[in-house]
Amino acid sequence: MEDESRKDYASPDAQPETVLARKVGVRASQKLRAKRLARRNVWWGMGMMGMVGWSVAAPTLAGALLGRWLDHSSQPGGRSWTLALLAAGLAIGCMNAWRWVTKENKTNKDIGEDEK
Repeated sequence: MEDESRKDYASPDAQPETVLARKVGVRASQKLRAKRLARRNVWWGMGMMGMVGWSVAAPTLAGALLGRWLDHSSQPGGRSWTLALLAAGLAIGCMNAWRWVTKENKTNKDIGEDEK
């Protein structure tokens, strides 16, 4: 009698249970993903654009201001520190923006893989 009950669980009739379990698992992962993405609305996107913009603008302005101060405090007719540090600040800002975008892209890919 025990062998018959074991046989029932191992039979193809048990397959709908695994299909149901898989569907429940997919639905649960979709709900978890929706909870994680609930904070991502239009304002979140605008904030992210602002964050990327400021990560470029702040080092660029800092480089320009530092260069201007160095130009005024050094001898006239020398190197243009303003232009050099402006370019350096822009390069640092672009690397910052690249890092932010790469981090967000990785986060989105990780969330997408959870769904599969």
